Parts: sequence; C-alpha cells; structure tokens
Amino acid sequence: MFKNIFKTAIRSFWKTKTISLINVLGLSLGIAICIIISLFLFNELSYDKHHTNAERIYRVKSDIIFGGNSFNMIQCPAPMAEAMPLEIPEVEAAVHFRSQGSFLVKREEDNIKENDVVYAGKDFFKVFTVPLVEGNVEGALDEPNTMAISKKTADKFFPNESAVGKTLILDNKSNYKITAVYEDMPVNSHFHFDLILAAAGLEEAQSTFWLSNNFPTYLLLHEGADPAAVDAKLKEMIQTHVVPALGQVMGESFSLTEFESSGNKIDYSLQPLLDIHLYSNLQGEFEPNFNITYIYMFAAIAVFILLIACINFMNLSTARSSSRAKEVGVRKALGSGKKDLMWQFLTETFLMSLFSFIVALAITVFLLPFFNELSNRSLEIPYSDILFYVSLLGGAFFVGLLAGIYPSFFLAAFEPIKVLKGNLSGRKGSGSVRSSLVVFQFAISIILIIATVSVFSQLNYIQKKELGFNKDQVIMVEDIYALGDQAQSFKDEIVQSSLVDVGTFSGFLPVSGTWRSDNPWWGEGKDPKQQENLVSLQNWSVDFDYIKTLGMKIIEGRDFSVEFPSDSNAVILNQTALKNFNLEGNPIGQRIATFSGNPTDGLSNMDLEYKTIVGIVENFHFESLKENINAVMIYPSKRPQGFASFKFNAKDSKEVIDLVESKWRSIAPGQPFNYSFLDDKFGDMYKAESRIGNVFASFTVIAIFIACLGLFALTAYTAEQRRKEIGIRKALGASVGGIVFLLSQEFTKLVLIAFVFAAPLAWYGMSQWLEDYQFRIDLGWEIFVFSALGVLLVAWGVMGVQSVRAAMANPVDSLRSE
Repeated sequence: MFKNIFKTAIRSFWKTKTISLINVLGLSLGIAICIIISLFLFNELSYDKHHTNAERIYRVKSDIIFGGNSFNMIQCPAPMAEAMPLEIPEVEAAVHFRSQGSFLVKREEDNIKENDVVYAGKDFFKVFTVPLVEGNVEGALDEPNTMAISKKTADKFFPNESAVGKTLILDNKSNYKITAVYEDMPVNSHFHFDLILAAAGLEEAQSTFWLSNNFPTYLLLHEGADPAAVDAKLKEMIQTHVVPALGQVMGESFSLTEFESSGNKIDYSLQPLLDIHLYSNLQGEFEPNFNITYIYMFAAIAVFILLIACINFMNLSTARSSSRAKEVGVRKALGSGKKDLMWQFLTETFLMSLFSFIVALAITVFLLPFFNELSNRSLEIPYSDILFYVSLLGGAFFVGLLAGIYPSFFLAAFEPIKVLKGNLSGRKGSGSVRSSLVVFQFAISIILIIATVSVFSQLNYIQKKELGFNKDQVIMVEDIYALGDQAQSFKDEIVQSSLVDVGTFSGFLPVSGTWRSDNPWWGEGKDPKQQENLVSLQNWSVDFDYIKTLGMKIIEGRDFSVEFPSDSNAVILNQTALKNFNLEGNPIGQRIATFSGNPTDGLSNMDLEYKTIVGIVENFHFESLKENINAVMIYPSKRPQGFASFKFNAKDSKEVIDLVESKWRSIAPGQPFNYSFLDDKFGDMYKAESRIGNVFASFTVIAIFIACLGLFALTAYTAEQRRKEIGIRKALGASVGGIVFLLSQEFTKLVLIAFVFAAPLAWYGMSQWLEDYQFRIDLGWEIFVFSALGVLLVAWGVMGVQSVRAAMANPVDSLRSE
C-alpha cells in the first residue's frame, strides 16, 4: 500500500513540477529561517551554563540614589567580598573584580595592547569553572604581582613553550609572574578575560571603606542556601558597615531614615548569574548583554515565518485542487474511503516536508555565515549532536501534519458526482479559511515592516540628533601615557599641521567606554550635612582646548583660558548641574565645594576643596540616548591623560591617520599605535540596535517573499475557480484591465484587513521597545502608511502577474464545453 502511495505522490509532484517546486522553496525557506533562529536562541539561552555551580552563583548589584543621580550598577564596596563569607553563613566563597582599562603588555621589547585585563580576588577559580591548561587553581591569585592568562595569550607571548613561572611586563613598569594558564573562555560567557591579575597587589582592593563602589562582586552559595535569606543579610550589612561609614563622613547625627526621606537610597541585592546575559543592563557591565525581549521577538518571528510557510503549502495544495479533483472522484467511485484519501494526501505532505527539511538544511548552511555577520555571532550547525537530527525528524513530522491536515480534509471532502461533472467546489467555508490565512500572513509581514522601519527611524534619529558636541572628524589616539613626558610635544607637533584644527587631552569623552568619575558637591555656604544640598556630579578632568575640540557651546560665562592663571581652580558646569545646585543669582563667579582628604577621617577632620564657576555649557549627551543627561562639571588639568583627540578638516581621513601615526612612531618607537574616530565610538553604543534592525529587515524580506508565494497561490486558485466567468466576461467585451481589477480587488481588501489587525499590535510592541530610550521618535502615522503602501505594492505586483495571465487567456478554451 505504501509503495502505491509513494508512486502516486511522485507522479503528482512530477505532474505539477512548478507548483511542487514553489511548495518546496517556500516551506524550505521557512524551515531554514526557523532552524537559524533556533540555533541563535539556544546559544543566547546557554550563556554561563558552562560553570559547574552556575545555579549557585550570584552577582551583587547596587541600587544607589544620591545627590539627584541614580546609579543601578554592578560595582560594590571593596571590602564586601571579604566580609560576606565571614558574616553570611550561606556564602561559600566570594570574588571581586576591578577593571582599569587596557594595558600595554610585553615579554621583553615591543608592547602589545591587551584590552581584556582585570584584577580578581583569590577565589576566582573557586567561584567560576575555568579549566586550567597549566598550573594549579590553589593559590594561583594569592600573591601580589601574579596572574593567570588565557591559552591564546600564552600562545601569543610564549609560543611552543610553557608560560607558567614566566614573567610579563605591564605598562613598561610592573612585572607579573604567571601562575596558571586557563582555557579560553567560551563565547557564551558574559565576560572574557585574557589576563587575570591578582587583586592582592592592588592597593585599592585592600580598602576597608564602604562608600566607594568600584568592585563588581560575585558569590557562590552553599548547596541548598536560600538567596532570599542572603538578600536580607545584605540589608543587615548596610546597617553594619555602610551606615557607620556615612556617619563618619556626614557626622554622628547621620540618620538613614532622614537620608532615605530626602529621596536618597542605598541598596544591595543578588542577581543570578544565569540572568545576567538576558535580564541585565546595569552600569559597568563587563560586556554588552542581550535582552530577553529580543528572545521573545525572535522566537515569535521563527514561529510566524514557519506558519506563513505552512499556510503557503495549504493554499498551494488547494489551488491545484482541480488537477486532483477527478482523481478523488474516481478513487471514491472505486470504493476509497475518506480516511484512505486523507492518508494518501498526508503521506504526500510528509514526504514533501521531509524533502523540504533536507533542502532547508542546505539553505541553512548557505545563510548561516550571513546571519553570523549580521548578528555578530559564531553559530554552527551541531552535526555531531544526535539530538539535532532527532529534532529535524520530529520537526518534519510536525510540519507535515501542520501543513497537510487542512488540504487533506479539503481534497478528501470532494463529492465524486460533482467533481466528475466538473464542479470543483469543496466544503463550504473553505474560501473564508484561505482568506483568513492570507490575512494572517500579511498581518505578520506588516508587523515586521513597521518594526523594521521603527528601529531604523530611531537609529536615524540618534545619528541626526543634536548631541551638544561635534562627533564628526575627530580622531582619538589611545594610551597617551605610553608617550611619557613627550605627550605634549606629540600634541603640539600635530596641531601645527594644516590638516588639524585643534587637539585636546582627556580620558573623559562623551561616548560610552571612556572614563567616568563622580562625587558629591554643594554650593559654597551650604551645609553638606543637609542631604538636599548635595549634588552628585560627574567630574571630568580635561585640558584647556577640550571645549573647542569637541565643539561644545558655552551659553553663559566663558571657556577655560591659559590667560587666566586662576583657571586652575575653575569649573564649567552643564545645564543639568546648574539646575541641581539651585544657585541664587548669576552663577558665574560663585563657588562650589567638595570634601578633600581621606573620607574615613570624618567630616569635621576633612579639608574642603573649592572650584569657581566660570562657564555654563549646553547640555550634551555623554551616554546612550537611553539615559537622561546627568550633572557634569569640567575642570582643567595640565597633565596629559587618556586620549589625545584631534579635530581635523581634511576630506581624506587617511591623511590624518598617516600624520598622527608618523608622529607617534617617531616619538614612541616600539609602542603600539591605536586610534579610533569619535563618530565610530558613538555608533558603537547602538551596535546592538543596528544589528537587530538589520536582522529584522532580512527576516521581513523573507517573510514577505514567502507570503507573496501564498498570495500567488491564492490568486491562481481564484483565477482557476473563475475561469469560465472570466471567459464569459471577455466574450461580452470586458477589457484585460477590468478583469485584472476584478481579480485584484478581493485580495486588496484582505491586505487592508491585515493592516487593520497588524497596526495596533505593531504600535504597542514598538512603543514598548522605545520606552527604553529617554530620547526617542514619535510613532507617527507615516510609518504605518508607508508600511501599508509597501505591502500593497508588493501584493499588487504578485497578483498582477496571475491576474493578467488569466485575463489574457483565450475565452474559447474555457467555454468550449458549455
């Protein structure tokens, strides 16, 4: 029996080669996209699961509100990691980290810049599962000036030899002995360190001061420990350590209740390690994380595209019903039952589904490199995983059932007497079902188009928004400290070139990933014990040419100037800072104050530092547009630091790169030359959104293509059903244009109905996405109209092909039997 069914299926496929190929193409493409997205989702959901005790590892997050600013960050006080295992019985071990940027690393002569460097506490290998290639985890990070390095770093500096016991030189001054070499951290880890330095050698890590939050802290709980109990004990640690520290600084009369009633807050809580990659977007993250919202969105896209492909199969199967109708009639007349016919058609569907999965795997192999490039991932097909093949077979069965169940019912329902007379009508309501399926297809396509247009509109808004500084044609030269006392000469020689307008030294730049520092200030004469007088400020140390180089706008007062010796104690505030200080009268010339000295000495024993306001700069964005503009003060420093940034006027940036590099090589031979452009650094803040937009655009094109295959099928079916009607109309003088309009208007209505359903859903979804941005576009009507018109134009193009073909057919061919 199966042999007969198989032969019939092959004959049916061969008889309608074009329709069958369209069926396979649409189904295979939908399945391939589903496979790619599934690989992507499994990868994102696997982050940090390689750690043996992943479910018992937590990170402490800080929630601090102070001086008008809010800080949701991963950094905690330095002494917390040591205190937790001693004071909280549930904690088995704890480790803290301190990142201080990149380091210049060398074995003997030439430096290599290493970015993935971190200081870590001695229990790093106890908390995290990082397999060693050489060395021993016990005591690996116990001693000052020791470190563990990744295998790729060991291969770089010590090819074909053991690295343990050898020494590397950091920043031309510090010798670090290698105690262990560990396997390269897997891609699906939320941090990737190539050099882990022992925090025992970092003076800041030994601090006992509980008010300075600079150390990301992780802990390993004992088996069966309750995280909620640890959370509660963290609150107790605030009372035990943080409150007394605040009392030391603010005076013995300090009250936490009063502190919180003034709108301030200090809180520490646990964050599961396995939640970090998808649920965390805190300040100070080691690397940009993904977002669980995108997981849901991609999963929905995979399901919808697969459904669209299955709907196409249904519509194409019913569209070619006339070619199978007489076969059904003859089979029923010869005694075949409805179940036999359904089994015949389902088997054909399963075979086509299985073949489509094979084709889909080939399409996946072809498309995966492009998806990896778009998404910045390194996904691979798990050829060696038997579960992968089991999933494919199960998927083929499920898709075959999903795509074949309705056509099987539809075809098996033909009445033999009617179909043998040429009446192709099936069951009542079948037209409504097909129309509903087309509405569903195009509703999904419209949602994807609106989402894609919205994402790119927001990115375009970001690129064109007035930022308060000029990001274009600014080159940033990194690691100025490598020039030593020749840094100023380096800057002076470059600005003398006609290619360059002006240059500045500063590590503080208005893009993420550069330096940040904040502490409380208050207006002169105000009592710092009154918390409402305190203003939390970003403190940016710059040189005298900073404002000019970045094109910032002074709206009150003046810029720094070497002609004013008193500017060594001057400060420029942004508009937010001025508002937060609530100064009376003209702010220019007024002074602000902060603590100077060791804060553990107590407020009464601390000196005060004063700065005089000489200017107010227009607010400028210095973080992502997802954030509000916080208070910033800029003050001058004569010590070169961080980056050397140059504003250039050359049309060809290569000329500027060559100029800067040649000066660098002449002054600092053997030191690596690294540069970037400010606009590129700004764009880096939105790489994730840009990638999501590109992926959305790609999937949208594919979804529309598959949906158009379905529309092609339904147009073909309608034209086939109305073949005699069209013949009569043509015989009575109807024009080709009139018939095309007649066949197209029904489907135009379906697309418009799809838009009515899709628009509110798309508006809600994108409104939720845009909530992440403090500065965002409005979802105007033009986005929705553009999306609707785009779908209509594509649909008309697809319908037009079939409609014109049907309208130009010879009416004699359709009416000769009448």
